[in-house]
Parts: sequence; structure tokens; C-alpha cells
Amino acid sequence: MSSGLRVVIDKPACCGYGICAEICPEIYKLDENGIVYVDDPLVPEGMEERAREGADACPQSALAIKAA
Repeated sequence: MSSGLRVVIDKPACCGYGICAEICPEIYKLDENGIVYVDDPLVPEGMEERAREGADACPQSALAIKAA
């Protein structure tokens, strides 16, 4: 079930720090080059706070949480 939020990724801004995936591996994944991706851009219900924490921790501001 979706929370009504979605993850928006600015892939060119991602430098592969991986902090997002450390904070919230249920949502944020890293590809073979260390660049962030998500299996589903919709944030699952109950994961809103961790999704925001992961996005906010990005040093490059490559992630955002928006209304779906």
C-alpha cells in the first residue's frame, strides 16, 4: 500500500555515496556503478519517515520525496 508519496531521483547528481541505501535499504538501492535507484518510486505506507531521512541525507541533493 502506498503512502501517497514518491521518490524522485536526479541520477546525474548522484555521486554514489550510498548514504540513502544505508539509512533505508528497503527503498534505496545502488546499481553496479553505485548510483541510486528504486524498484518502485511509490513510498510504502509506514516508510515515509525513513524515505525522507534517506533523501535528506544525500550530500548531492539527488533525492526528493514528493506527493504522488
